[in-house]
Amino acid sequence: MQYYLLYKPFQVLSQFTSTDGKKCLKDIIEVERDVYPVGRLDYDSEGLLLLTNDPSINHQLLHPSFQHQRTYWVQVDGAITQAAADELAKGVTINIDGKQYKTKPAKVKLLPDSIQAPERNPPIRFRKSIPATWASIQLTEGKNRQVRKMFAAVGFPVLRLIRAQMGNYTIDKMQAGDLLHLTAEEVQAGFFR
Repeated sequence: MQYYLLYKPFQVLSQFTSTDGKKCLKDIIEVERDVYPVGRLDYDSEGLLLLTNDPSINHQLLHPSFQHQRTYWVQVDGAITQAAADELAKGVTINIDGKQYKTKPAKVKLLPDSIQAPERNPPIRFRKSIPATWASIQLTEGKNRQVRKMFAAVGFPVLRLIRAQMGNYTIDKMQAGDLLHLTAEEVQAGFFR
């Protein structure tokens, strides 16, 4: 079995086939043909993505009963408030497939502007009069575009979204496009212990 941890860049599909001429995983990495991503990150999101040909990992990481934690760094348009963070932590109502859905409680904290996020190409737009502040959110669920919808629900549109941690693995010392080969033992220790 093969296991890889990828820092998926911004504007890359989380799949090996392109649609609408968009860049996909085969454009940035070379892995065995039967390796696939576990879960997904949206085209306009970046960060950690596990790739494997081990079908048991998919169930262990994605099934809601396991409550696998994922942490995201979120840069928003405006100065996010503690009140908004508290509201996100309790859970907010978002629209999923045309139905109202109340998100599970999350761990949310405001981050300093000096966080060590890797450079993004292209960078987010800069506006002198409106700050772009950071927060982190830790979830145990992963609905379609959930983080973006949650922050929009409390009045702070997302400018940049990075999956910064999965299990014990973080983006620390990684750059967009970096690919780490993991052993089965490292996957078990890093994701399931």
